[in-house]
Amino acid sequence: MATSLKIDFVSDVSCPWCVVGLKSLEQALARVGDSITAELHFQPFELNPQMAPEGEDTTEHLARKYGSTPAQAAANKENIRARGAELGFTFNLGQRNRIYNTFDAHRLLHWAELEGHQHALKQALFDAYFTLGQNPSDHTLLVQVAEQVGLDPVRAQAILESNEFADAVREREQFYTSQGIHSVPAIIINDRHLISGGQPPEVFEQALRQIAAA
Repeated sequence: MATSLKIDFVSDVSCPWCVVGLKSLEQALARVGDSITAELHFQPFELNPQMAPEGEDTTEHLARKYGSTPAQAAANKENIRARGAELGFTFNLGQRNRIYNTFDAHRLLHWAELEGHQHALKQALFDAYFTLGQNPSDHTLLVQVAEQVGLDPVRAQAILESNEFADAVREREQFYTSQGIHSVPAIIINDRHLISGGQPPEVFEQALRQIAAA
């Protein structure tokens, strides 16, 4: 009989290591097969909650926030690209020239969970930003991506034009911050076990098996 695990995946749409973490987790879940079933919930986290609507140049932003030199930034980009390629994800980081505000994307993801399309929307938003270099704060793009994964575009537009789900998203963000989550991805299993960062599939697989067996 399969063991059911609740997995809260705390992440941001603009976080490349969140893509790596999700792809690794998905591979781990495929490896454990029918022995474990996962109830996966994507929880909101904003790396740059004060980001202006027009965004900021990626290189300038990383230099200001982390003090990274252009050489360090280039090495980090290559590391991310290689990790993504190993997991079957294409990072076209040369096209990702700007960092954007992601709050509205999180509002749509909150709604998508209620509609049963959250996982698909999360993946589509990662593809839009990291592979295609598109702007995840742009409402036209968000509506298009929502429609692509089977969500009602009229409803999506109405949500984006209002403040719907804003309080719910902020409440969830504050909850995870209050629990000590200050970097992502943070993967919380059964509300107790924390795995941080873009770990390899083997790490997730071992953790899933150990927790399921406990």
